[in-house]
Amino acid sequence: MKDKVIRAKAYLSFAPPDSNSHFVKEIKLRIKELERAMGDVTKDSGLSRRATQKMKAMDGTLLKASRIYPDCSAMVNTLRAMTYNAEEQLRSQRDQTSFLVQLAARTTPKGLHCLSMQLTTEYFALQPEEREFPNQHKLQDPDLYHFAVFSDNVLACSVVVNTTVSTAKDPEKIVFHIVTDSLNLPAMSMWFLMNPPGKATIQIQSIDGFEWLSIKYNEDQQKQKGLDPRYASALNHLRFYLPDIFPSVNKIVFLDHDVVVRKDLTRLWHINIKGKVNGAVETCVEGEPSFRRMDMFINFTDPSVATRFDANTCTWAYGMNVFDLQEWRKRNLTALYHKYLELGSKRPLLKAGSLPLGWMTFYKHTHALDRTWHLLGLGYDSGVTRAQIEQAAVIHYDGVMKPWLDIGVQKYKSYWNRHVSYEHPYLQQCNLHE
Repeated sequence: MKDKVIRAKAYLSFAPPDSNSHFVKEIKLRIKELERAMGDVTKDSGLSRRATQKMKAMDGTLLKASRIYPDCSAMVNTLRAMTYNAEEQLRSQRDQTSFLVQLAARTTPKGLHCLSMQLTTEYFALQPEEREFPNQHKLQDPDLYHFAVFSDNVLACSVVVNTTVSTAKDPEKIVFHIVTDSLNLPAMSMWFLMNPPGKATIQIQSIDGFEWLSIKYNEDQQKQKGLDPRYASALNHLRFYLPDIFPSVNKIVFLDHDVVVRKDLTRLWHINIKGKVNGAVETCVEGEPSFRRMDMFINFTDPSVATRFDANTCTWAYGMNVFDLQEWRKRNLTALYHKYLELGSKRPLLKAGSLPLGWMTFYKHTHALDRTWHLLGLGYDSGVTRAQIEQAAVIHYDGVMKPWLDIGVQKYKSYWNRHVSYEHPYLQQCNLHE
């Protein structure tokens, strides 16, 4: 029926624009009847008997049209033109959709901005002594379980912290280190002062307070200029300075702010990563949505890359990584990161972001963790199943469709929403809801 409508429209295009002949009236009527009969139906079984009658009427009109316009080549050209126009419209719509999705991903939702403003106002109303967090003597204790999150998103950090603490066997041994920027430091601090993470210890720092970093990093940040700010931001590249930020800590678990923890992560401290620096889940299974090859992000036509790296080496994911900081310091991998960043600023070695830099920096220094530790793909429509989610220790909304955005994948949002206190007065005032 759809094909007949297309043929009818093609024949209609042969008629003069101002034609009002009996045939033109008839074919316009048949098109309208058939389109109305189809409606929103997607299966033949959904069509009524009346639709079949309308299709037979259209057959008669098309037969009449083929006699009036017997030139097959004209019909072919018209259909080609219609196909080309449809493809152009589709391409334009795809480009527009892609642009709007990227724009939505980069824009802070109004509700989150409102929440930050509310919290910042409350923070500056506190006395200096009221801004202090308890148990700060635990921050440098190497015998405790240290976690790090670098983010400017208050609500996302609260979900990461709450789910990590609530699933832990010994929450009093957990120390959370959150690093944000100076603009969001008051809001981040106020949230956790008002909503302390149970028995766990928490530290909130500003990246602008790391004076040693401003000397090291500002120069390198210029080499990332012009890139997507999500990738070129200082917070994104701060992960390469973990041994400098936490000089007394020997092992740390680094979490992205778009994860939800579902099982006790303190078990990671008992995994032998066999002298490697980084423990991570691999992403080199072909056919899976998380599949990545090194040459997808790194330019292997460059001789300096081709001689140092194997394009077939298994890749791995950021989002949940256990780092042995002692081994990191021994191998001086932060200096290696600077070396690759420097090379990348001089010639096109890699795409934007910390992932390809991580693959290069931790090349042959990464131990593969069991895949159930870290499940990727909830930030794009990847077909992740409920069974996979139930098995995973950490689920990761990697991709642009974050659960706090309107463009988030609806079927996965509930796994994140259930850990947000939407009844909180500030969230209600800012119109933040499921």
